[in-house]
Amino acid sequence: MSGDAVREQATDEVVETVAAGPGRILRIAIPTLGVLVAEPIYLLFDMAVVGRLGALALAGLAVGGLILGLVSTQLTFLSYGTTARAARRHGAGDTAGAIGEGVQASWLAVGIGVAIIAVLQVLAGPITHAVAGRADIADEAVRWVRIACCGVPLILLANAGNGWMRGVQRIRRPLVYVIAGLVISAVLCPTLVHGLLGAPRLGLAGSATANLAGQLVSGGFFLSSLVRQRVPLAPQPEIMRDQLRLGRDLIMRSFAFQACFVSAGAVASRFGAASVAAHQLVLQLWNFLSLTLDSLAIAAQTLVGAALGAGQAAGAQRLARRITAWSTLFAIVLAVLFGAGSVLVPELFTGDAQVLDRVHVIWWFFVPLIPVAGVVFALDGVLLGAGDAAYLRNTTMLAGLLGFLPMIWLSLVFHWGIAGIWAGLSGFIVARLVAVGIRAVSGRWARVGAELPS
Repeated sequence: MSGDAVREQATDEVVETVAAGPGRILRIAIPTLGVLVAEPIYLLFDMAVVGRLGALALAGLAVGGLILGLVSTQLTFLSYGTTARAARRHGAGDTAGAIGEGVQASWLAVGIGVAIIAVLQVLAGPITHAVAGRADIADEAVRWVRIACCGVPLILLANAGNGWMRGVQRIRRPLVYVIAGLVISAVLCPTLVHGLLGAPRLGLAGSATANLAGQLVSGGFFLSSLVRQRVPLAPQPEIMRDQLRLGRDLIMRSFAFQACFVSAGAVASRFGAASVAAHQLVLQLWNFLSLTLDSLAIAAQTLVGAALGAGQAAGAQRLARRITAWSTLFAIVLAVLFGAGSVLVPELFTGDAQVLDRVHVIWWFFVPLIPVAGVVFALDGVLLGAGDAAYLRNTTMLAGLLGFLPMIWLSLVFHWGIAGIWAGLSGFIVARLVAVGIRAVSGRWARVGAELPS
């Protein structure tokens, strides 16, 4: 393709991006939602398979999964940060540079992943004992962790692959790659755990081996797709340093979330089994809704980043308003459904009268927060697409440290119970709404150019 044809195609894509309507937004959001929910759905299947080994194996899986999940969660900058940087370059017509962001993110993924393997192989015992609190559970978990952690570089490669592909708006292929890996894991998991079809019965180690095999398939697909793009594959330390600088902000923001929600769980457990069970039940529903709304936030990130890369600040602001409106409307529909299902939905998960009583206390914090989250998550996506991660880091940490965490611990001191914890969560979300709302209205985030603002 000639240079003129490439520029003409880039111009056409900019026009389509800035004018993105519901169809274009959904073409990004729906496959993205598939990628986001595929892993949690598989983990439920994995738990069901391992659960037939008994409570000890299931507890070992829970501890091991928590450790590996924390590692993966803290490194999501390889997807979110890469999307922001690649979308900018793609919008500016530099698709090769956008894919090059994926190359450098993949080098980081391999380097960080290998370092994590080394650390966990040495410290898996002490870490699992510290988390589990019991030697028998820790002994189960440590075997799972030592096998499963070998897949960390592959998980991070998939994160980087999702990042650059979202940035250049190739959205369907990552879903295929992720599902292919999970299908392999889903076939191997019961086979290896229970020794079906003549396979060795590996027990809990079979679960970790199945996970590793699936990650090898997904990671291999992402790596192969990157190599086929015919872009330079050599490491470029300057680009990697810039990616790590953005990653630092996203990691600190993620730590703020983790501190708040771990504290909430710890305090809920001190109000009794019924309270912690109710808290966990509604929190899982909240997490599922968050993934659903995140799919629209990632669409905002992708499209806004491309518009700013193309020098279209006004177009990016129109996109921000449009996607936020759609996310809010969708969230209102979800809130109406969950409000109408206030009796039915909790009873799908438990029949315990005490747990249901606590759930109903939480429910009327949970439902009104859904539309608020629709606005917050969409604007989070807008600001991430604009590279405004430092602002998000600072405001999220302030909202957590000055609002959510004090309210959680005051609930324990003054015996406010589960209502106090969810009042704290409500304050946290509302504080974030105010922060991202002020930033969005100011327009200071809409800085154009192929490079993210420093």
